[in-house]
This record gives sequence, structure tokens and C-alpha cells, in this order.
Amino acid sequence: MRLIVDGKSIDLDVDPDMPLLWALRDIAGVTGPKFGCGVAACGACTVLIDGAPVRSCSLPVGQVAGEVTTIEGIGSRDKLHPVQQAWLEEQVAQCGYCQAGQIMSAVALLDEIDDPTDEEIDQAMGGNLCRCGTYPRIRAAVHKAAQLKLARS
Repeated sequence: MRLIVDGKSIDLDVDPDMPLLWALRDIAGVTGPKFGCGVAACGACTVLIDGAPVRSCSLPVGQVAGEVTTIEGIGSRDKLHPVQQAWLEEQVAQCGYCQAGQIMSAVALLDEIDDPTDEEIDQAMGGNLCRCGTYPRIRAAVHKAAQLKLARS
């Protein structure tokens, strides 16, 4: 089967029932999405499929219809995505384990809503758990990313 991941075409010889997370990490070598729970409850494995946040640990690779974007595909060393920049400026990460999923959910939110309210942020980010409890910094970073994104447009 063929997937488009971060703008690149990848051929995978895998069982279509394999979770997308394992196809990405173990076969394609894309290690940004993390394994957290395996039941789509924590959000550490969040990727975007055609811009929508999806829990890759529970989605069979054979059901993927659309372009997959991981944290590796949203910015570059030379130009961070506004969400990545805001995460750094607000010093969001502690242990960092959930952050790729958090960032991908924030990217999806800001692609839909230019300047979200606290309630909209809480709703969009609600499926992403942070064991370190950095939720206030996450919310502040989403607001900052919205400002950065608007400034770049």
C-alpha cells in the first residue's frame, strides 16, 4: 500500500490491520508520533489526516484515506511552525512525551479557528492528556501561536 506522509510517498508492505502508528514508527521510520495507551485515549499518537487530528494507535493503516502529516512535517529547522515556536516561547514541555500529539491537535485547531477562545482550546485539546499537567502553558501557547500565525499572514 502507498501512503503520503509529510508530503512524501511511502510504499508499505504491511498487514492492512496494522495500526497506522506502528506502520509509521516501525516501517516508515517516522518516530514523532508516540505510543501512549494504544486505545486512542491519551492523544500522544495524534497525527493529521487531511488536516484532521486522528489517533494513529487505533486506526488501521488500510483505512487511511488522505495525506498523513506528523510533527516531522509541520516545520523545519530553518522555520518552525507557529505552534512549535509558541511551545518553545511558553516553555510548555516538561517530560515532553505528549507534546507531539498536543502540537498536532493545536495545529488542527488553528487551521480551523484563527483566534480560539479558552473554551474552544479546551474542547480541541481535551483528548490529549499531559501527565505533567502543563495545561495552562498549553493554552497560553495556543493563544500565542494564534498571534504568531496571524502576524505571518
